[in-house]
Amino acid sequence: MKELLYLKDDHLKEFVEKIFVSYSKTFSDAKKILDKYSIGIAHHKAILLLSLYEGITISELLKKLKVTKQSLNRILKDLIKLDVIKFEKNKKDTRLKHVYLSDKGLELFEEIFSIQKKRIYKALLNSDSKEVLYFNNVLKEIINE
Repeated sequence: MKELLYLKDDHLKEFVEKIFVSYSKTFSDAKKILDKYSIGIAHHKAILLLSLYEGITISELLKKLKVTKQSLNRILKDLIKLDVIKFEKNKKDTRLKHVYLSDKGLELFEEIFSIQKKRIYKALLNSDSKEVLYFNNVLKEIINE
């Protein structure tokens, strides 16, 4: 690693703190809505992924969430009780189930996302396009994409 001034330990600690605080603030916004439905961050992650990957299979969802089958089953049971997800069997291979957000699920996602979007949109709006691209590139590197 090149010895750049912004790569010193003190600066890296500050970056980690900022990532943590930004994560905390972004998800604390959503927490108010999640509490209203008696669900948590794990449910929110599942709802977000279902909005991004419409019709995802259970096994793909497991991989993306990086949770155990038992944890995913608990999350899915809670979401079924709230009537926010629905399942469809694969027409070619009936062993596969595809998961979708129901209309109620889409509404819940929009309710959560609209609050989070405000914070992120404001931050991006107050940045120039180069900063946004650099920020996106740094995030991709952090998550190893």
